Amino acid sequence: MSAEHDGAPQQDENHVIAARREKLARLRSGGNAYPNTFRRDTLAGHLHGFFGARDAVSLEQETQVFAVAGRMIAKRVMGKASFGQLQDMSGRIQIFVQQNAIGAEAYEAFKHYDVGDILGVRGTVFRTKTGELSLKAQTVELLVKALRPLPEKWAGLTDTEIRYRQRYVDLIVNPEVKRTFEKRAQTVRFIRHFLDALGFIEVETPMLQPIPGGATARPFVTHHNALGRDLYLRIAPELYLKRLVVGGFEKVYEINRNFRNEGLSTRHNPEFTMLEFYQAYADYRDAMDLVETLIRDLALSVNGTGKLRYQGRDYDLEQPFRRWTMREAIAHHNADFDLAKTGDREYLAHYAKKVGGDVKPAYGAGKLLTEIFEKTVEARLLDPTFITEYPTEVSPLARRNDANPEVTDRFEFFVGGREVANGFSELNDADDQAARFRAQAAAKDAGDDEAMVYDADYIRALEYGLPPTAGVGIGIDRLVMFLTDSPSIRDVLLFPSMRPEA
Repeated sequence: MSAEHDGAPQQDENHVIAARREKLARLRSGGNAYPNTFRRDTLAGHLHGFFGARDAVSLEQETQVFAVAGRMIAKRVMGKASFGQLQDMSGRIQIFVQQNAIGAEAYEAFKHYDVGDILGVRGTVFRTKTGELSLKAQTVELLVKALRPLPEKWAGLTDTEIRYRQRYVDLIVNPEVKRTFEKRAQTVRFIRHFLDALGFIEVETPMLQPIPGGATARPFVTHHNALGRDLYLRIAPELYLKRLVVGGFEKVYEINRNFRNEGLSTRHNPEFTMLEFYQAYADYRDAMDLVETLIRDLALSVNGTGKLRYQGRDYDLEQPFRRWTMREAIAHHNADFDLAKTGDREYLAHYAKKVGGDVKPAYGAGKLLTEIFEKTVEARLLDPTFITEYPTEVSPLARRNDANPEVTDRFEFFVGGREVANGFSELNDADDQAARFRAQAAAKDAGDDEAMVYDADYIRALEYGLPPTAGVGIGIDRLVMFLTDSPSIRDVLLFPSMRPEA
């Protein structure tokens, strides 16, 4: 089937819009141009489900009239009979429109309907000579006149910039995009059911916060007129969720937006969706086990298998996930790295410079070791991998390791070369937390825009007593990227942040 006007070359868009506006003007002069009285009683997908296995002979006995409604995405006029494709939320169904079935006046009107118009059709099911399940129209109603043409069928909407800006068109003409966002919805729904079944309770914490906390990131700043003070779009819900654990919510989670005033890339968007959950009387090892089970079961639920293909590479989530310390991972991927010198700042600074890492005078050995890890290891962690023993210097909210206070009981989870989750045994020593906040405040004063602010109320909450607790944050967007074989975070955000149009 052709796209615009039965296969004729696509006209200049302004001329097409002008012609469609003329049609709309005639509709207005004849009465209500936007009726809302048609009621459908079935969906295209349901018709395929009910009758998809039936042959042409058996369908000839079907007399039930079905009412469907949707957007006409293709049309072919052939004298006194025409075909169209109607698309609704469930899929597509072919419609067969005959002059002797709907009447000469209605058929003449149908011939002038455009691809993109929204129609209501009543009719009976049958199979065409080519075997396609179709609806033989008894009535056809124009519900909405589309003023802008859809992209040419065989060219489609392929310009990624336009696709992201005009997601509404992208969803109309690229069915696989809709499937991506259906999987995203399934992902969030599964996570909720998974955690609810384990006794977690879902909560909501403030998006506008007086102090940006819970992560090291640059916040967005806004102003509350009535309070006469600046507030911050949250960079993480962590400190509020842990306040709830102090208050007795021993298993708690939130799925919601975070905001970080950082750059745009295939992995980063200024607003993004995070799952954070906290469990009292658990540690980071328990959290790792839970994350592994969650991700494996999620893949089985959403994709039907734990064996996935992402960007041309096969992944097996059904096998146990690898677990390395940061030092082990660096040594594995850097044959010339001297493990005996992980506390030697001069050696680490030299090595970090060599591999393109950022080196500043305020960076200690832990920060430099993390720079080396990020530059030489992260992108190579393709198979599911937990990295543990993050330096205390870069983990201001994590509990120190009992055997080595220079590292924390923290992990990050990687798959496909991307960090997807971050978790740790929570720091519940109020004095230690206060000292780390002071160190972060000093770093901020020294010019680190991403360093944390001292949160006196959170320290007060810890002084009432936070039970031994494990917490985890999982990036929903990156997780959906992996499950849907999407190369960019913009592919899994309905309306990603974009630079202004030129």
